Amino acid sequence: MTMVGGFDVHRQQITFDYVDSDGLVRSGQIRPATRRTLRAWLAGHCPDGDADFALEGCTGWRYVTEELAAAGVWVHLGDPAEVAALRGPKKRAKTDHADARLLRTLLLEGRFPESWIPPVHVLEIRTLGRLYCTLMDERRAWQQRIHAQLFQQGCPPVKALLSVAGREALAQAQLSPVGRQYVDTALGRIDQLSAEIDPLRTQLVRFAMAQPGCQVLRGQYGVGWLCAVIMWAEIGDARRFSSSDQLVRYAGLDVTVYSSDAKRSPGRLSRQGAPELRWAAFEAAKCASRRGSPDNAYYHKLAVKRDGHNGKNPTLAVERKILRRCYHMLRELGDAALAPPTLDDTEVAA
Repeated sequence: MTMVGGFDVHRQQITFDYVDSDGLVRSGQIRPATRRTLRAWLAGHCPDGDADFALEGCTGWRYVTEELAAAGVWVHLGDPAEVAALRGPKKRAKTDHADARLLRTLLLEGRFPESWIPPVHVLEIRTLGRLYCTLMDERRAWQQRIHAQLFQQGCPPVKALLSVAGREALAQAQLSPVGRQYVDTALGRIDQLSAEIDPLRTQLVRFAMAQPGCQVLRGQYGVGWLCAVIMWAEIGDARRFSSSDQLVRYAGLDVTVYSSDAKRSPGRLSRQGAPELRWAAFEAAKCASRRGSPDNAYYHKLAVKRDGHNGKNPTLAVERKILRRCYHMLRELGDAALAPPTLDDTEVAA
């Protein structure tokens, strides 16, 4: 009998609960929660790799799945929200052992909600893309702080802070000594972030230009190399979605609805997916207002209606349309959509 169990992963320890080849249930903890400790535990408990283990896709899942796969163990990664739904109403105290036991039970009963485990090169680019978006958000935040300080000091607004003209306008602004120190500090932080953002953007674009899936996505109007690689990394294997609507829901662009009897009120966007994917789709959808866009007529048709979610925000409708195109493009490409780029590893990691 194959060993079947569950891992509840935390920063300090990994709680396990499994059924061994003799049908006996065993549980305990692996401390500390590191690669070396987990590798030693696997070598002692399942040296032949004849085992199936399940865990939730929370922080820390990557190294656990990599070590399990290296040991020859079948890995099952589950969506935390779906696992929580299968747990049902809380009837007793929730513990790490109970969570590990639940994962093992769901796996044995064939009810475990499987999630896709991305290849290493997809994970690496996904992490790079999220780092890029994080740094960009931080730089925008510092720009907004400068605008707020100018308004607080009664100075006229300055557009294009990062341009030469914007810097000159800031230098001539009438600020108090502390206000000047505030603005200079913010500009220094912006320059530091720009020095980190520019090579990161170059690295992502270089990867996209050598990757087949990114090249296909780049063919859409409004989708540049940067948006293409971020969407490619966040979408992953499009074949895991049964329809394009599932990809829209995965991105968090679906509208929640509250319905009871004859009353039905539309809610807000779910926003449950990766914000980086929504950002890339939004950047591409903004180009629909241009005359050369194939979605220009569709965009203005919705803008004239001015009713419902699409009429109030036609860009949102174009976002969904772009994601649906991405779904079909990547599915038609097949295995090549996720193929590693033709670049050398040293060039990708540079």
